Amino acid sequence: MADLRIGIDVGGTNTDAVVLDPDGRVIAKAKRPTTPEVTGGLRAALDAVLAELDSEGRQSVTRVMLGTTHATNAILERRGLGRVAVVRLGAPATTAVPPLSDWPDDLRKAVSAGEAVVPGGHYVDGREISPLDLDAVRRFLDGVRADAVAVTSVFSPADDGHERRVAELVRAEYGLPVSVSCEIGSLGLLERENATVLNAALHGVAAHVTDALVTALAERGLGARPYLAQNDGTLMTLEHAARLPVSTIGSGPANSLRGAAYLSGVADAVVVDVGGTSTDLGVLAGGFPRESAAAVEIGGVLTNFRMPDILAIALGGGTVVRQRGLGPDSVGYRIVREALVFGGATATMTDAAVAAGRVPPGAHDWRERLRRALSEGERLQDDLSEEEVLQGDMSEEKADILESAVTRADEMVIDAVDRMTLGRSDRPLVAVGGGAFLLPDHIPGVSRVIRPEHAEVANAVGAAIALASGRVDTILPAGDSRAAAIESAKEEARARAVAAGADPAGVEIVDLLEVPLSYLSEPAVRVHVKAAGPLAR
Repeated sequence: MADLRIGIDVGGTNTDAVVLDPDGRVIAKAKRPTTPEVTGGLRAALDAVLAELDSEGRQSVTRVMLGTTHATNAILERRGLGRVAVVRLGAPATTAVPPLSDWPDDLRKAVSAGEAVVPGGHYVDGREISPLDLDAVRRFLDGVRADAVAVTSVFSPADDGHERRVAELVRAEYGLPVSVSCEIGSLGLLERENATVLNAALHGVAAHVTDALVTALAERGLGARPYLAQNDGTLMTLEHAARLPVSTIGSGPANSLRGAAYLSGVADAVVVDVGGTSTDLGVLAGGFPRESAAAVEIGGVLTNFRMPDILAIALGGGTVVRQRGLGPDSVGYRIVREALVFGGATATMTDAAVAAGRVPPGAHDWRERLRRALSEGERLQDDLSEEEVLQGDMSEEKADILESAVTRADEMVIDAVDRMTLGRSDRPLVAVGGGAFLLPDHIPGVSRVIRPEHAEVANAVGAAIALASGRVDTILPAGDSRAAAIESAKEEARARAVAAGADPAGVEIVDLLEVPLSYLSEPAVRVHVKAAGPLAR
């Protein structure tokens, strides 16, 4: 046996792991509760799948792919973030709206070591707004104490020269990690700047994640090469992740979408991933996640870097059922202790689904467990979180409450599917996630419901089968030089895919989009190019 791959995905409730053989078949899988510090659940899931392999199989693991919530949690919790010196190259044109003006006060206080707008930047047609003032950059950096630097130049997707020169200065004279916006966001100065600052703030978090993964592999005697999952459903090397940690945000839903496409064999579909706390809905287009066209808010900050178009609703297997409502709170990873079917005292959506006859594979005794729980007077919580014990002869009332919860949950799913399909009803729905059994077999707005094998670990499968990718989002002239400029952009996208870990011989252009730009003195087009390929061996 050779060339085994391990995929791991850290979710809000569970951490899933799978082992794939050279033919892409799942030969081991595990689901373990996510721990508060995240890394503990990762190690437990890894140990669980390794325990299913013999010594030869363990030595045959060549690659380990991780999708993690570390970066997302750090931003949401304002924890572990580095202090960032924020440099905008755009004076005097952009001084009316200073950097980080729209940030929440607590996040700005945690991240910003200082902000400056200095001369530099370009117009959309490539002309300089003003000459780059490197001395002004030095004066600013000399006066702040920072862990990293974020550099954003006006219209750097069209001309990144000023950003690159400042980055060279920072590395040579200050020795600090530096994030440049041309590698992170697209058009839209403030959103691109926000994403760049968040990326710079996450350098320390990225180092912690990569060190933990490398250490976990070394402790288990695995010589496998590690990768991190990106939020477009592809992978990157640890070196690439250290430079662009913000790309890991949203990787969980992207992994689920890619895993759903792989397990179902369907390239165009609606995917519903039901977890313990929430349900994520996305759309597959050509086997990859449909990307969001709107600015994405992360921790109260608007950004414009790539993210899958995901709709999340507060519905999961651990969602608490009350006498007068459903959720939105969840017992989360405590479900194995607190749900009625596990001998606990809290009614959850898992219990409601079982009461409706929706039972996951291999859980045939759950209905009997629930029947006993309902007859023994377990507690159902009301909307005010007060607990009322419903005794013996009231089991029928308890069953009615659970039935009402299923009806309400189905309505939430139907409404969410309608919002994601945009009126198209010809696509199937692929149900994945540990709570996929909550979904009904017939849902209006889709052609059919597909429940693939191994659906409960689709996110880990998505990490294991992912390709490496690179992309370019730039502005090019629309005249005679357009064709040559597009070829140059393609080559740059291919180079970025190789830098992320792709095999140069297998990289292909998988997406090319041209959008004409109006109101310019010279005709121009915005060009988006994405390249992807299998991992290098």
